[in-house]
Amino acid sequence: MDRRKFLESSLYTLGAFGVGPALASRVSADDRIGIGVIGTGVRGQQLLEFLVAMPQFDVLACCDVLPFRLEEAHAIAGRDASADADYRRMLDDDRIDAVAVATHFSGHHRIVMDALDAGKHIYCEKSMIKGIPETLEVVEFVRKRPEQVFQTGFQYHSAPLYRAAAELVASGELGEITAVDCQWNRNGDWRRPLPDPKWERQINWRMYREYSSGLVAELSAHQMDFCNWILDSKVERISGVGGIDYWKDGRETYDNVHVVCRYASGVTATFSSLTTNSLGSYRIAVLGKKGSIQLTTRKGWYSPEVADDPPPGGVDLVSGASVSDGPGGAYWASDSAASYRIDASADDPTPNALNEFADAISRGIAPSSDVVTGAKASIMVQLSLDAMDRDEVMRWQPAYDV
Repeated sequence: MDRRKFLESSLYTLGAFGVGPALASRVSADDRIGIGVIGTGVRGQQLLEFLVAMPQFDVLACCDVLPFRLEEAHAIAGRDASADADYRRMLDDDRIDAVAVATHFSGHHRIVMDALDAGKHIYCEKSMIKGIPETLEVVEFVRKRPEQVFQTGFQYHSAPLYRAAAELVASGELGEITAVDCQWNRNGDWRRPLPDPKWERQINWRMYREYSSGLVAELSAHQMDFCNWILDSKVERISGVGGIDYWKDGRETYDNVHVVCRYASGVTATFSSLTTNSLGSYRIAVLGKKGSIQLTTRKGWYSPEVADDPPPGGVDLVSGASVSDGPGGAYWASDSAASYRIDASADDPTPNALNEFADAISRGIAPSSDVVTGAKASIMVQLSLDAMDRDEVMRWQPAYDV
């Protein structure tokens, strides 16, 4: 099925997932939403490709400071769309109802604040905002503008697979959740090719502290958002270690991170990301007293806890879920007859997230991945980085309760 047919035939509706309260005003459901994309690198161009295929949107503008990126984006958006290096001219265009912000991480704060002042609806890529004071300022500004939709681009928040997994947790099928183990591993330097060395910092911005918080912001943040969602508990403290231990290439952000987060409910969640070994790749394991869920980006499995026969002498060292070479290799738990694959769409969840954004605007409904959920993840990202940088346990402060 091509992208347009997929979008037009989607059965996804916001009402089925119990999204937030109504907003004060909206674009008419009969109107197409004029939208511009600010930041047209790899992710920005992906958003453009989806947006131009969606009947709810008119892509009217694209913006990037890199001329070759802007030219690539202009070709996707169509020559009737404007192309500009200065996003403020986009914000001055009354035809544009909404903007998607997909610049480097440190650029989000200023652009979002300007877009809010300009009265635009905002789809802001993850992680939402760099820095805790800046994050809290954005939350305050969004709350003062209830007529404007603000959605954080954690696309897995809109994925049918992750919705189904969250419903399984909420149903009690796993019993009491005791731990969550998350990883996102790869084997490579994470660099992108350069058309000219002068563009190093702008293209490989994830390597530099001026622009990015590295692996924890770009990868682990997705999984932090999911943990906040399913645990419905307050973060208490975060510790971690990281370093530049392999890629001695001038980068400033860590090439490996290992973060431990403790929730008030007693659950411990771990987040690790490597750039030197891809074993297990992307994985989330939600561990409960009665069973476990294991997720990749596109697939999921439920495994019940299976008690072993009592061992001789009454000493039991290995009871619980058996380990097997199941769907994900030796990392994966019991392949008992009671285990099953979670039946949900494996398509890219980004169109679902953009559909949710369009519905929020036209129907006046707050999106599920809003400024509050985005802020919680942003604060966790900063606390994780501070914990690694300072070699200290960072504690959640009352001021962070957004």
